[in-house]
Amino acid sequence: MTNPSIQPLVLDWDGVQHWRDEARSAGFRVVLTNGVFDLLHRGHVDYLQRSAALGDRLLVAVNSDASVRALKGPARPLNAESDRAYVLAGLRCVTATFIFPGPRLAAEILALRPDVYTKAGDYTLETLDASERAALHAVGAAIHFLPFLTGLSTTGLIAKGARAFSQPT
Repeated sequence: MTNPSIQPLVLDWDGVQHWRDEARSAGFRVVLTNGVFDLLHRGHVDYLQRSAALGDRLLVAVNSDASVRALKGPARPLNAESDRAYVLAGLRCVTATFIFPGPRLAAEILALRPDVYTKAGDYTLETLDASERAALHAVGAAIHFLPFLTGLSTTGLIAKGARAFSQPT
């Protein structure tokens, strides 16, 4: 029998809003981050652990399949949105995940009002999407850019795999 207390917490939009209300009522400091997280690697886990350390609860917004195709091209994502959200939610440092439909997270930021927002260090305040930046300022969220581990990226892993499989044996 599966223990429901250890089931990964993947929420729909109504569920994530209720979850946030409960976290706020309990006085928890909620950290929000977002991304594709197509092939989970060490850089992702390091980033998520650092994000979680900035608050009491880590909420991860996962790009929908349609938004990933718009951002990364027709060959992506490699893993379906529900699978990416489930795998992330299974990490000890992640409290909950949800899938967001658009390419940008501004509306979700305004509705969820995170205490802290994190992005990887390959972003800066200037390169963060203007609508997301405005939403974060409107809700008073602290913005943290965390170290980016060079040489670790999903795109790099895909390219490495393609090279490996194209080599004659």
